[in-house]
Amino acid sequence: MNKSAVVAAVLSALCVLPLGAQEKTATAPTAVKPSLTVVVVQPQSGAMAQRLPANGSLAAWQEAVVGAEAHGLKINEVRVNVGDRVQRGDVLATLQSDTLRAELAQAEASLAEASASAQETKVQAERARALQQQGFYSAAQLSQALATEMSSQARVQSARALLQLQQLRVAQTVVRAPDAGIISARQATVGSVVGAGAELFRLIRQGRLEWRAEVTAADIGRVRVGAPVQITAASGQLLQGKVRMVAPSVDPQTRNALVYVDVPANTGSARAGMYAKGEITLGQSQVLSVPQTAVVVRDGFSYVYTVGADSKVSQVKVRTGRLTAERLEVQGGLQPDARVVLSGGAFLNHGDTVRVVTAGSTAAPATK
Repeated sequence: MNKSAVVAAVLSALCVLPLGAQEKTATAPTAVKPSLTVVVVQPQSGAMAQRLPANGSLAAWQEAVVGAEAHGLKINEVRVNVGDRVQRGDVLATLQSDTLRAELAQAEASLAEASASAQETKVQAERARALQQQGFYSAAQLSQALATEMSSQARVQSARALLQLQQLRVAQTVVRAPDAGIISARQATVGSVVGAGAELFRLIRQGRLEWRAEVTAADIGRVRVGAPVQITAASGQLLQGKVRMVAPSVDPQTRNALVYVDVPANTGSARAGMYAKGEITLGQSQVLSVPQTAVVVRDGFSYVYTVGADSKVSQVKVRTGRLTAERLEVQGGLQPDARVVLSGGAFLNHGDTVRVVTAGSTAAPATK
């Protein structure tokens, strides 16, 4: 059989196929397999806290300088070190007091002598009054006796004041804590001779710290006293504070103002001088938000995937804002009635077909 005969036989076989079968073969649809099984949610509208991020440093709320009041005395004993917690009135150090105690004893003796002399002149003055009334003492003699009595009383007062001064000087040889707190610095060393006013210790009063946050001049007017603040120390510890004061002026160099935030006394690993960042709560506003898992970041932009009526996904570029309780604010680009893929968007592309299940379904996601 030649070649042309074979071709003719094939064409004849094709022509005998039923016409309906040919049309069915040509129009049969191709089934599309879903690339993923997804759960969809709708954006929610609700109140979300407005927060102002800021950076700053932790510092002592108040730092007291404890110095020597006595002059030219040697330190005998130092009882505290840096980091020690003390209570008001606790002894921090003692100074040499031998000379002052001897002077105190001398002042006590002088007071006793003056008191005895005053007692004698008082008796003589009373006797002079009686004799003057009987005509045995002249007015001049009575006046002299009264003057002697007053002079003796003055010497008693002077001796008593000197005694109080010596007692105060002896008391100053014991250096005490002016308030409860934590010793943050120590310059006192045993054997050194200190002068009046010399710094011996520094004390963080009541162990309280504060966060000094730097806020721009444009934002300083939005901060209110008493506003809650969440602080993250460099150690990773989270602290909850409140705005105590907003600085009345702005630094002319940096154009920033300080916000003083009270920090709880038990700060754990947080220390004065440590860098910290935080967020100051400014208030609340109504926003549109989606779960954080619904947002996919690609090439530096944020996207969500919405599902249409045909079960196909669309990649939608959105502008995001604040994050609160695992929900992310959407500032634009998304319709409130959109059906948003809850999770798994990183495995999807624009135009993919998905299978939608209700939230809480146990169906396993399909593989691509």
